[in-house]
Amino acid sequence: MFQAVFALPLWAVVLVLNVWLVGFALTGAWAFRRWVLPRLDIGEEAALFYGAAVLQSAMMLYALVAALTAVSVWNRYSEAGRTVSGEATAIALLWRDLGGYPQPQRQALQETLRVYTVQVIDEAWPLQRQGQTPREGVEIMDRLQEQLYAFEPAGGAQEILHAETLAAYNGLIQARRQRLDAVNDALPGVMWFVLLPGAMGCVALSFFFRIRDARYQYILVAGLSSFLAMVLFVIVALDHPFRGVMSIGPESYELIRDQFMRP
Repeated sequence: MFQAVFALPLWAVVLVLNVWLVGFALTGAWAFRRWVLPRLDIGEEAALFYGAAVLQSAMMLYALVAALTAVSVWNRYSEAGRTVSGEATAIALLWRDLGGYPQPQRQALQETLRVYTVQVIDEAWPLQRQGQTPREGVEIMDRLQEQLYAFEPAGGAQEILHAETLAAYNGLIQARRQRLDAVNDALPGVMWFVLLPGAMGCVALSFFFRIRDARYQYILVAGLSSFLAMVLFVIVALDHPFRGVMSIGPESYELIRDQFMRP
């Protein structure tokens, strides 16, 4: 029967879980207050400790979720940076391998690779910053592949060089694919339904404490809210590796273009 929950829409799963657990909590609290607690000698100060325990438990659970989410986002951001660096390195290696080809094949192959690099910098990166996956580079890579496959090595040295060049080309294709996959890589939407309401819930639980000096309570609530906001800020800033102020830039490609591909 429990397996049927996995077939439900997400909104239905949320509803079922909340109805089950909140219903159990309210029913249990009502039953205990009616039949159990009157028989126990519990002082009035228990209300303060109970509220503090509930708030602490909620904060610990939320802190665990937020911390794991922040670590996951940072790992994906770092992985995207390594992917970009890997593709730029693959371009540099391929460019050097193409330098060993005879003319006119060398000039034609390097020119195609230069066009691809410029396309990544000037066209692909602005699209990535808008959350769009670039598609124009496919034609350039197909043209480079046709040129490589059309080349016929003359002798053992050229055969070895051509084999190394094809391996470098395949590495470039793999790095490009990984970069495109990372363009729209982000947290699932369901996580934000936990992070945002969870932060508001933790702050709201702190309202149940009756503090004599209102200014003191305002300072503590503002400090708690600011800390939670900064945690959410880190997650938002790093969630999309290629978007926003913290987005990964095309500097690695620009360095390759300026160092190796000048006319």
